[in-house]
Amino acid sequence: MTRYLAFAAVSLVLLLSAISGTAVAVAFPVITSSLDASLILAGWVLSAYQLVITTTMPLAGKASDVFGRKFIFMLSLSFFILGSLLCAVAPNIQLLILSRVIQGIGGGGFLPSAAGIVAEQFPKSRQQALGLFTSIYPIGMIIGPNLGGWMTSALGWRSVFWLNIPLGLVALVAAALLLRSGQQRAERHIDLIGAGLFTGSLFAILAGLSQMGNGGTGLSWVLTGILFAAGLVFMVVFLRHESRARDPILDLEVIRARPFVAANVFNFIYGAGVFGLFSFIPLYAVSVYGMSILASGLILTPRSVGMMLASAVTSIFLVRWGYRRPMLLGTSVVILCLVLLSIESQGVSILGMQLSSTVLLLAIMGLLGLGMGTAAPAANNACIELMPQRVATITGIRGMFRMAGGAVSIGVTSLLLNNIGDMARGFYIVFLGLAIVLLITIPAIFVMPGSAEVPPSVRDARQPGR
Repeated sequence: MTRYLAFAAVSLVLLLSAISGTAVAVAFPVITSSLDASLILAGWVLSAYQLVITTTMPLAGKASDVFGRKFIFMLSLSFFILGSLLCAVAPNIQLLILSRVIQGIGGGGFLPSAAGIVAEQFPKSRQQALGLFTSIYPIGMIIGPNLGGWMTSALGWRSVFWLNIPLGLVALVAAALLLRSGQQRAERHIDLIGAGLFTGSLFAILAGLSQMGNGGTGLSWVLTGILFAAGLVFMVVFLRHESRARDPILDLEVIRARPFVAANVFNFIYGAGVFGLFSFIPLYAVSVYGMSILASGLILTPRSVGMMLASAVTSIFLVRWGYRRPMLLGTSVVILCLVLLSIESQGVSILGMQLSSTVLLLAIMGLLGLGMGTAAPAANNACIELMPQRVATITGIRGMFRMAGGAVSIGVTSLLLNNIGDMARGFYIVFLGLAIVLLITIPAIFVMPGSAEVPPSVRDARQPGR
């Protein structure tokens, strides 16, 4: 009985993470106006959280092996609760961004340790338990936008963060009482230097984008150039460090083969198109279609439902279909949806029936979810197929590139929307631009594994000493 209660405790945290992430996206327009922040500065509320999670997740997985999964889970959850409290009382946008960084440390930390806890609790039925555990996240993605829209409308945007505190404390107490401390493996090395360099590189680049949005004097442009140069220097030093690190956060030996390069290009651009897009859909619905905050949350529901359905069907037929066809189909559907979103529409008549712009947006979101749900399982398995004996490493690299792409996309989108006077026109340009960028993933798909057969270049990379 204890292990089922432990499963419920860690599942509550995963549900809370999904609800919180989507609810903040819905509350974003109100946060921006309430704190009288420019869009490019307010964009850091989204990108700072994403940026911190990008490097925290792979570190947390290794830290769980060193210090024990229970300890890392509880420590990370404590950071998440503290960050949520600070977000709820933040008096200005600057402190809210800092609070989101603290929240992101927790959010990126408890997810890997939670998955490890589930695997430990159910060793004989690990696959079924992990499958049930991961299925909770899409449920939270359905609840989050609707609950977040209602809470923001009725109670204000701060309530979205207050919600995390009592639920997080319940999970924290349950974890303390129910989870057993796992065996520590102190021989593992945590690559804090690599994580710092990678985070510094992305932070400098995103700060450069923010500085570009400020415009101003020649000195301002000099500062922009310095930030971009610093980002590139950090990245070069990061890559050099990773090539020599004992236990690197990004294993360069793994990603040198051509199929790995293609997979990482796909993951970065896919993350930019999908995660960047998702974060701004509520703002798009409010500013372009004049929807209420409550209605903007509802807009995200068809996407989550479509993603769940398509993901379930695709996962069943992957052995028969292979990986490339679902990736091509799903990515093409996502590109189509971005093009449709870039076209101004006040409604359309089909078979004599007039469909409003709201109905069309709901339909596009549902179609977008179907595309994402078709592409994602195939892409995930194609990445793992490159080196199945190192699933954790491949999964961590995949997550890093997707989250990094999303963080950069949020920064670029904030810059464009802030500098283009007409919000609607700005969104049309952003969506069309993302559609064009996603076309780059098409040739990358043909280099990635099409089925369980492993490319020769990857077989070579697996050989000892290579």
